[in-house]
Amino acid sequence: MDNAPDTPYPRRRKPLNVRFFYGWVVVATTFTASLMAAGIRAAPQTFVRPLEAEFGWGRGAINAAVSLNLVLYGAIGPFAGRVQDRRGPRVVMLVALTLLAVGAGATAFINRLWEFLLVWGLIVGTGAGGISSVLAASVAHRWFVRHRGVVLGLLNSAGSTGQLIFIPVVLGMVVAWGWRVAAMTLSSLAVVAFLLVWWLMRSDPADVGEEALGESEANAAAAARPGGMAPVTTTTVRDALRTRTFWLLAAGYAICGGTSNGLIGANMIPHALDIGISHQVASITVGIMAGLNFVGTMGAGWLCDRMDPRKVLAWIYGLRAVSLFILPSVTGPAGMFVFAVIYGLDWFATVPPVVAIAGNTFGKNSVGSIYGLIFLAHQLGGAAMAQGSGIAYDVFGDYVPSFLTGAVLAVLAAGMSLAIAKDPPVRLAPPQPGLAAT
Repeated sequence: MDNAPDTPYPRRRKPLNVRFFYGWVVVATTFTASLMAAGIRAAPQTFVRPLEAEFGWGRGAINAAVSLNLVLYGAIGPFAGRVQDRRGPRVVMLVALTLLAVGAGATAFINRLWEFLLVWGLIVGTGAGGISSVLAASVAHRWFVRHRGVVLGLLNSAGSTGQLIFIPVVLGMVVAWGWRVAAMTLSSLAVVAFLLVWWLMRSDPADVGEEALGESEANAAAAARPGGMAPVTTTTVRDALRTRTFWLLAAGYAICGGTSNGLIGANMIPHALDIGISHQVASITVGIMAGLNFVGTMGAGWLCDRMDPRKVLAWIYGLRAVSLFILPSVTGPAGMFVFAVIYGLDWFATVPPVVAIAGNTFGKNSVGSIYGLIFLAHQLGGAAMAQGSGIAYDVFGDYVPSFLTGAVLAVLAAGMSLAIAKDPPVRLAPPQPGLAAT
C-alpha cells in the first residue's frame, strides 16, 4: 500500500478578479471609425490632378470644394459637440458615417463642378464634422480621468493613421483604376464603420454599469484638498466666450488649421508632383508624416498627463514653424523626407494639449460644446488657407509664399499658447445631475 504524501496537495488558486474596463472597447471603436473617416476626408488631394485632366478645373476651383468641406467640418463641431454633451457620441457617429458613405459614393457619379461642391464640400464635410477631434474630446472626458491625455493622443492619431493607410492605397487605386472606383471604395469603408459603431459603441460608462476610469480616485483627491473644492465640471458657452483663454486657444487653433488641413493637407501631394517628386515618393512622404505623427500625438498626450499643456502646445507650434521654413528649399526626395519627419511630429499633436487646456478650464460636461467652437476656428483657418493657397498658386505658380506665411503664423501661435493663463479663469459650481451646458 502506497504511503500518503508527506505534504498536502497545494491548494487550487482562486481565479484573479480582473475586471475589464469597457472604455477600452469604446476607444478601439472610436479609433477605427475615426481612422476610416480620416481616410475619406483626406482623399481629395489624390483627386486633384485627375479632376484637372478630366474636367479642366483649376486648382482654385477644386480647392473651393476642399475649403467648403473644411468649413463644414469645423462648423458642425459645436452642434455635434452639443449633441454629444446631451445625447452621447454614438448617435452623432452613426449619422456622420451615413453622410460619409452617401457623399463618397455619390462622388463617383459627378460630372460638373457644382456637383463636386455639393457631394464633397457639403455632404462629406458635414459627415466629417461629426467624427473629428470634438468626438475624441467627448469620448476621452466621458470615459477617462486617469490616462486621459494618452487616450486623447491615441484617438487623435487616428487622423494621421487613416492617411498613413488610405492615402497611398487611394492614390494607387486612382492611378490603376481611376478616381471614381476609389470614391466607391471609400463609401464602402464608411458602411463598414457604421456597422461597427452600431454593434460596439456606447456613449457613457453608465450604459454598461461603470464609471469613468479613475473617477473615484479623482473625487477623493478633490475632497482631500483644502476647502474640498471639486474641479469645475460645467461652463456655459456664454461664460467661456468671456475668457481670454478661449480666444487665445481659438486664435492659435485657427493658425493650426491653416498650417495643417488648409496648407499641407490640401496641397502637399500636388506640390510634390509639381517639383518633380514621383507618385511613389509622394506616397512614402505622406506615410512618413503619418507614422511620425502617431509618435508625436501620443507623445503630446503623454506629456499633457505630466506637465503644463501650454508649454507642450508652444513647442509643437514652434516645431511646425521650423518645418514650414524648410519646405520651400526642398527640391528632391531626401529633403522631402526630412520635412516629413519634422512636420509629422507636430501634425495632429496640437489636439491633446488644446483639449486638455479646454477640459481643465471649462469642465468635462462642456468640453464637447466649447471645444467644438474652438475646433470651428481651426477649420475656418484651414478653409481660409486652402482657398488662399490655391489662389496664390494660380497667381505665383507655386506654393512658396503660402509656406513662408504659414511658418510666420506658427511662430505667432506659439506665443499665444504661452500667454494663456495657467489657472482656469472660471470656477463654477458643479451642475445638478442631468443638466448640460448651454
